[in-house]
Amino acid sequence: MDILHINSYYSTSSFYKNLFDKQKENNLDIKVIIPVSNEFDISNKSFGIYSDVSRNYKKIDRMFYYRKQNKIINDLTNRHNVSDFSIVHAHSLFTNGYVAMKLKEFYNIPYIVTVRNTDMNIFFKYMVHLRNTGIKILNNASNIVFLSDSYREKLINTYIPYKIQKDILQKSIVIPNGIDEFWFKNKNTPKTLNIKKMNLLFVGDINKNKNVETIIEAIKKLKHKKYNIYFTIVGKIKDENLYKAIKKSSFISYKEPMSKEHLLEIYRASDIFIMPSKRESFGLVYAEAMSQGLPLIYSTGQGFDQQFPDGCVGFGVKSKKKNDIAAKIEKIINNYNELSSNAVNNVDKFDWSNLAENYEEIYKRILQSKYEN
Repeated sequence: MDILHINSYYSTSSFYKNLFDKQKENNLDIKVIIPVSNEFDISNKSFGIYSDVSRNYKKIDRMFYYRKQNKIINDLTNRHNVSDFSIVHAHSLFTNGYVAMKLKEFYNIPYIVTVRNTDMNIFFKYMVHLRNTGIKILNNASNIVFLSDSYREKLINTYIPYKIQKDILQKSIVIPNGIDEFWFKNKNTPKTLNIKKMNLLFVGDINKNKNVETIIEAIKKLKHKKYNIYFTIVGKIKDENLYKAIKKSSFISYKEPMSKEHLLEIYRASDIFIMPSKRESFGLVYAEAMSQGLPLIYSTGQGFDQQFPDGCVGFGVKSKKKNDIAAKIEKIINNYNELSSNAVNNVDKFDWSNLAENYEEIYKRILQSKYEN
């Protein structure tokens, strides 16, 4: 079984390497094509011996969807014997899925495609002229992978014509991203809460989407109710105005991005993880926090929502509602021991070893179906 991965995002997101390494460990023959612009600097990048960084288009080509896609396809078919592959795995719908669909058309190779945040919140939402193309890619896929139930429901109910919704749903599968093995090797035990001094933690970019200002307002409400809460923010500053607001608050500690070894210490010194993003396909930091026994606050309707029943490892909130966020933090405080225990006990869902096995089962079913037909 020879698997062709098409993954433009691997050039900037190293977590994909966990899946590819596991597949190699499981003796799958894989080739990872990484289409990037010819200006992309690969000098400090390490992708694995199974990877091929394909610098095949110009930055300006990003303005012309089909021109860019055709350049990727032409380069791929010229440099590789595509007919040798059994399955194509496209790691995004619009950016990589079109290539997979065309390879199926040319070589009769089945493909699976993953729907990501940019597919939902950029392509489908704003690029109306490409919606039919996205639907066609979904229609021709053997399986469609969503990172969460909430994103599957949102896409099908919002953008898919009613007459094909059932077909799209039937071949849809929910498989989240996984976290680095480091977090499982250093898994914590369930925590207990010191009500006299509680530490909330946020890890991520400091920008409007991550909603830090609403978290601060929610904490202020709780402090008025005499809760002694401190807030640690770890991440890269993307909005200077937000940074100014952070510096004004005496109960907030800001830290720059750090290594996972140092981040482990921060997780263990914290009590609750909070990141009610306005838009989020799937944040790995939620699962990292779970591995250290932290209950979670996440956004209803976004990527982490419905990974577990609400109230199992934390609570979903309406991201812009400070009162809702404050109320859910109180719920965690009142049910802390159970939620912390559930977090540690359920984090194996995000182990790449398990996820790699899930994908291999999908590949096998697709090939079996192809041969039977």
